[in-house]
Amino acid sequence: MAYGQEVTAALRRNQRMYTSAAYRRAKSNAQAITSSGKTAITPSEALTSSEALTSYVEPMRNLKKIDMKAISTTKAPGAIGPYSQAIKVGDFVYTSGQLPIDPSTGAFPDGGIKEQTRQALQNVKAILEEAGVAMNQVVKTTVFLADMHDFADMNSIYAEFFSEPYPARSAVAVKTLPKGAMVEIEVVASVA
Repeated sequence: MAYGQEVTAALRRNQRMYTSAAYRRAKSNAQAITSSGKTAITPSEALTSSEALTSYVEPMRNLKKIDMKAISTTKAPGAIGPYSQAIKVGDFVYTSGQLPIDPSTGAFPDGGIKEQTRQALQNVKAILEEAGVAMNQVVKTTVFLADMHDFADMNSIYAEFFSEPYPARSAVAVKTLPKGAMVEIEVVASVA
């Protein structure tokens, strides 16, 4: 492979690192240098030209830092890993998935899917209340079920916590849930 082709190939492999204009300028500069018979440059020199890097890095400086606030309450099970019970960003609160753990006992409630659904939604409600949000401000829910055969029973309890207009919802069956839970529920709520 000729040296100019090496430079072009290296530029092509790394094209996604740069804006289109910077890529075209770096490629043009490398081709002009190598075809003019002047001192050859290495592919890495062509790829790290200050013009190309500036064109790539400059837009990144304009990104805004997202203002996130962690929401935490003792009225719901505490986070046991590197996550928050909920995060408030802008006009929305995003809860982590809530298992049906009673925060006063650290255990699942006695019974089956109905009792577990009620507890999971009580945990969601407690977190939202800590954020100053009510259940009627929930715009999206995701329900994770260990067994899709439990959907109807889960749904009957779910309906006690929400009214029209109902939030958008996804309900999916998963292979297993943490601690052998039957259900886990997360929500997104509007603060406005």
